[in-house]
Amino acid sequence: MDKFKQIADFIRDKFNTPHGPIYLHEPRFYGNEKKYVNECIDTTFVSSVGKFVTRFEEMIAEFTGAKYAIATVNGTAALHVSLLLSDVKPEDEVITQALTFIATANAISYTGAIPIFVDVDRDTLGLSPDALKAFLTENAILQDGECLNKRTGKRIKACVPMHTFGHPCRIEEIIEICKQYNIDVVEDSAESLGSYYKGKHTGTFGKFGTLSFNGNKTITTGGGGMILTNDERLGKQAKHITTTAKVPHPWEFVHDMTGYNYRLTNIAAALGCAQMEQLPGFLKAKRKMADVYATFFNQQGIEFVTEPKNCLSNYWLNTLILKDKAEQDNFIEFMNNQGIMVRPIWQLMNRLAMYNKCQCDSLENTKWLADRVVNIPSSVITNL
Repeated sequence: MDKFKQIADFIRDKFNTPHGPIYLHEPRFYGNEKKYVNECIDTTFVSSVGKFVTRFEEMIAEFTGAKYAIATVNGTAALHVSLLLSDVKPEDEVITQALTFIATANAISYTGAIPIFVDVDRDTLGLSPDALKAFLTENAILQDGECLNKRTGKRIKACVPMHTFGHPCRIEEIIEICKQYNIDVVEDSAESLGSYYKGKHTGTFGKFGTLSFNGNKTITTGGGGMILTNDERLGKQAKHITTTAKVPHPWEFVHDMTGYNYRLTNIAAALGCAQMEQLPGFLKAKRKMADVYATFFNQQGIEFVTEPKNCLSNYWLNTLILKDKAEQDNFIEFMNNQGIMVRPIWQLMNRLAMYNKCQCDSLENTKWLADRVVNIPSSVITNL
């Protein structure tokens, strides 16, 4: 416990919080948030139409390098629509990882499809191309241009790799494997705004990418998401289907398909525009914090997760890998009792009641990480 006390004292010192709670990831509002929100209120355009929505989409597209960015109410909605527009149908199967937030699996379920859980890499914490290739080699066949699961007879239509805690997975290899099997790739980039693989922003490799702006993300709109794509036709379809599929008209309400009320509000986008103006500074501060953490934990003999090879990570949530489950449990209990919020990795998807019958591979690395990973306070600190 002396080692844990040293860690707690170190974190309190760096966050300049000698007493009281230290949260996992608090939002920071240092810029034009109040100004833009008040401007939005003054115009009365506070719902899903307004200049801030357009501006926010343009800022995200410019920052990520995506040709099209479509704002949504949250990251789950962005994933749902991306899968729908990838022609995922009921009873199809979608490959993803068990080590992810529930939104990934839920969005697959919203389409009526069934998740398949494949192992992750220990260094990236994201979907392993080696595990993906092994699974498809053993279980998949191409028939009439479609990938079929030999075990279930169902179509494997898409793959959703997740860039865990902001660390890019080996996305190029994943896409190359999926191309061989005619499987569409939808990147769950909810946590990786500001992260790059070989100089290219996450979420811009696959058919679609998605972002989240939940209150605990690197930037926030309170709740919100974004669809990224480089395909003009798909970009227009995404905007249409997320706007209740309403045919543009000055006063008539005509809808030409089943759509979704998934557009981000103007008032939320106003917050997002102010946050985007500060994003470069946030990312710089988070990298500095990660460097400080890495040096400290190396001295403590504890593994601190650093960006994988060929990657530039945003260090959304700083992450430790402890020696075993017992140390993980003891550390989490001690730190939270000290008022410092730390948490384990999410409950693995294949262990949840609604997904425990889904097909999986061995999930060897996934299970190993679940017994060791701990996230530690990662809010932006500007005075390190």
